[in-house]
Amino acid sequence: MLRYDRQLMIPGWGIEGQFKLKRSKIVVIGAGGLGSPVSMYLAAAGVGHLVIIDRDKYELSNLNRQLLGWQKDVGRPKAIAAKEKLEALNPEIEVEAITSEITKESVRDLLRGSHVVVDGTDNWPVRFIANEECVRRGIPLVHAGVQGFFGQVTTIIPRNGPCLRCIIPQSPPDVKRFPVVGVTPGLFAMLEAMEVLKIITGIGTLLVGKVLIFNGEDMTFDLLEVRRNLTCPICGDDVSEGIRH
Repeated sequence: MLRYDRQLMIPGWGIEGQFKLKRSKIVVIGAGGLGSPVSMYLAAAGVGHLVIIDRDKYELSNLNRQLLGWQKDVGRPKAIAAKEKLEALNPEIEVEAITSEITKESVRDLLRGSHVVVDGTDNWPVRFIANEECVRRGIPLVHAGVQGFFGQVTTIIPRNGPCLRCIIPQSPPDVKRFPVVGVTPGLFAMLEAMEVLKIITGIGTLLVGKVLIFNGEDMTFDLLEVRRNLTCPICGDDVSEGIRH
C-alpha cells in the first residue's frame, strides 16, 4: 500500500476505498488527448482493471496532447501502446487493450461488467451509443469534450440526473480535425479522473445535473445546471425498462 500512501490519508478513503478501486473495472473510450491522461491518473491511483478502447493508430499530429503516444509509437495502435505504458506505470493493475470500434452491435460486449465508463473520444456518434448503453445498464458515464482552449465535463448517473442526450438533444456535427491545445484535454482528463475516483470511493459531490465549462482564454469556470428530460428517448419516464426507441 506504500504506493498509495498519500491518497490513503484522505478522510473517507483509507484501506476500504483503495480496495474499492482495486476491485473496480473502468472502461476508457479512446486513448487520445482525454483518454491518455485520464488512464494515467486512474492507473496511478490503483484502479484494478482498466480497459482502453481505441481502434486508431498514433499519428505525428497526435503527439502534442496524446501523452501515451511517443515518437516511437507513430503508426502503432493507440490501445496497445497505451497498455504498455500504463502497465509500466503501475504493474499492480490489469490493463486490457481493445483495438475495435464501439458500434451499436459491439457496445454491449465492450462495456459489459464495467463500473464506470469514461468518455475520452471526440466522436459524437460513439458518445451517444455509449450513453444509451450506460443508461440501459445503469452504468455511470463521465463525459468531457474539448476544443481549442475550451471544454466541458459532466457526470451521468442514469435516472439520477440527465443523460448525455438530455443535455445535448441534437447531435453536433462530427468534425475529424479541430483545433486543440494539449493542456485543454489534459485539464479535463484530470477532472474526469477526479469524478471516477469519487464515484468509486463514494467521496464528495458529483457533477450530476451540472456541466462544468472552462474558458482557457480568460481562465474562467462556469457551472451550469441541467435537468433530466422526462420525455428523453433514452432515459425518459416513458421509455420502458430495457427498451430504447
